[in-house]
Amino acid sequence: MSGPADPAAHVGAGPPAVGEPPRQPAGDLAARQAALVAALVAGGELPSGFAAGPMAAARLALLRKRAGEVARQWPRLAAGLGDAWWDTFHEWADGRPGSGSLRDGWDLARALRDRGGLPALGAEELVEREAAGRYDGRTPPRPRRLPAVARAGGAVAVQVAGRVRLVRAARR
Repeated sequence: MSGPADPAAHVGAGPPAVGEPPRQPAGDLAARQAALVAALVAGGELPSGFAAGPMAAARLALLRKRAGEVARQWPRLAAGLGDAWWDTFHEWADGRPGSGSLRDGWDLARALRDRGGLPALGAEELVEREAAGRYDGRTPPRPRRLPAVARAGGAVAVQVAGRVRLVRAARR
């Protein structure tokens, strides 16, 4: 029996077929794909060979999709911001890689709280989440095991035995 021990070892070997683009090493392709993803979702530099207009449109579409996902996870935050939701989210998220809609909303709510721009509905939602879970901004949120109290924007929430109660509503 002649030939290689692993028939897949030569798949893709040799010159490209007529009409195919030249092959590139897998590492180069992975690096180019990573640069493209970074440009689309994390504000990275535009890779060579891509037109700026279509890339900007794709970035904006992905940012709008992400804003919708965060609004579904954090409906009271989005409702509290009303017509300012898109502009607020766009300003905060542009150039920032996503962490998932739950974490993105949590980070946005905390950023708004820290700069005094958290609406009352968002404050109530934030304190309920803070009372129910532990989130350090780096790792996924985890449920709290012990009783907890959380405060933001005048709202106060208490968590005991896994149940969260809003004790005081935020100032409106």
